[in-house]
Amino acid sequence: MANLQVRDIPEELHERLRAYSKDTERTLNSAVLHAIERELELWEWDRRIANRPAADGYEVDSAKLIAEVRAERDRELSAWPGTSSTHL
Repeated sequence: MANLQVRDIPEELHERLRAYSKDTERTLNSAVLHAIERELELWEWDRRIANRPAADGYEVDSAKLIAEVRAERDRELSAWPGTSSTHL
């Protein structure tokens, strides 16, 4: 396993790390590794999203889609005997 030494950590950041490690019941070392891991996961996620192909032509007006689905449901329900879509 590799070692990493970080120098010149601002006092405020060091205090935040200490508070984080205490609050999460981790050692300072574990808290730093956890924070680095989370940051790298976010960075990797951003890269994957940025490299996805654009979804041109797939824009959907959600309000229009909901209205269409509700109209379809109302048509189906109104076909049932004794059912009125105004009561739904």
